[in-house]
Amino acid sequence: MPFRNKRVLILGAGVSGISVAHVLQQNGAQVILNDAKPLSLLKNKDISLIENCGVTLALGRQDVELLETIDYVVVSPGISIDIPLIKVAQSNGIIVMSEIEVAYRLCAVPIVAITGTNGKTTTTTLIGEIMKTAKRDVVVGGNIGLALSQEVTQVGYNGIVIAEISSFQLEGVIDFHPHISAILNITPDHIDRHHSMENYIAVKERIFANQTNDDYTVLNYDDVTVRAMNDRVPSKVFFFSRQTELLSGIFVKDGMITIKWLGEITTLCPITDIKLRGGHNIENVLAACGIAFLAGIKVVDMVQAIHNFTGIEHRIELVTSINDVAYYNDSKATNPESAIKALEAFTKNIILIAGGRDKNTDLKNFMQLVKEKVDHLILIGEATKRFRLVATEYGVKNIHDATSLADAVQLAHQLAKSPQVILLSPACASYDMFISYEDRGKIFKKLVQDLNC
Repeated sequence: MPFRNKRVLILGAGVSGISVAHVLQQNGAQVILNDAKPLSLLKNKDISLIENCGVTLALGRQDVELLETIDYVVVSPGISIDIPLIKVAQSNGIIVMSEIEVAYRLCAVPIVAITGTNGKTTTTTLIGEIMKTAKRDVVVGGNIGLALSQEVTQVGYNGIVIAEISSFQLEGVIDFHPHISAILNITPDHIDRHHSMENYIAVKERIFANQTNDDYTVLNYDDVTVRAMNDRVPSKVFFFSRQTELLSGIFVKDGMITIKWLGEITTLCPITDIKLRGGHNIENVLAACGIAFLAGIKVVDMVQAIHNFTGIEHRIELVTSINDVAYYNDSKATNPESAIKALEAFTKNIILIAGGRDKNTDLKNFMQLVKEKVDHLILIGEATKRFRLVATEYGVKNIHDATSLADAVQLAHQLAKSPQVILLSPACASYDMFISYEDRGKIFKKLVQDLNC
């Protein structure tokens, strides 16, 4: 056991930190769980998992004394690797790693790792469903569901791990080595954390950094930034494309999902069988099927899973229809590029609710599409002022401010007439008004359902 009798300091008492603390303690480590917030401000975190297993809590402070006699520091995704305490740890020769690095060191089966700016959760979830359809012993984790370090302990000897991996998690990888990795797309996001687009791309590329020629990397041929990674990938590259018939990889030909690999051509099913809205979801299905193909899954199982897959919660999720007006929850759209994909999934006549914690990303393409497709733009949260300014610059009409999501839903309801649709697609993080994008989406759905009462 790689962590037995090691002293480990875990920074961040969120879901990831609590889970990895429990796992490491069970694997013989001496664990200290730290958070700068006191316990009274962690009331939304369930620490019952670790209360009686020997984990030491050090809450309400984050000072260098915590590093005394420590062998490893494990950083939760919400904590930047650039904070002073981590810099001191590194200068003292203490190994600093992310929770997914811990998971990798504890994992005895192959890992499939998926990253990208958008589409990670949909693609990861679909791969999991394909594996289940094929009767594979599979666990799905990482930046989705439970912490990966907790999930890898649940998989059998002949199983496989499917992991959604964020750039925050990739900051702290060392030996992390998936057998199959995938990068779905790259657009500006989290620049406030990574400081530049170049740094953001470099962090994403860590997903394949330790691979060898015995492994595979799945790349989006249609994304110029991702396609260029081909020159830096040490493993075998498998492209996917919605727009181009590839010499090798998975693509759409005559409306059919087609795989061409090692001289053989395999046809799966027509893209009309995909139940998810939007062209971006065709890309997600292509990536998922490409990964499944490389993992040895039969075509019949891929096709069945595609037929049965209706999407994930909070991603262009139909909530209900009221007076022939459909309400869609796209709370997972935490950046403009993701919101653009949601807008592209509809023809026009959209009443859009957007805003939240502003990531200060470029809004040009987003607002150009808003002008084209949106009848009314309702703004909420901290981003309201900048979003209104940029929307006005690009000629967007009918801009409304709302003081809360509840007010926004009421206003949208009052304005809407068939054939309009109401879409929550914020293009922003949720943390100004909500605990998470999931919290925001659940509250939106409750507010919409209450309209029927």
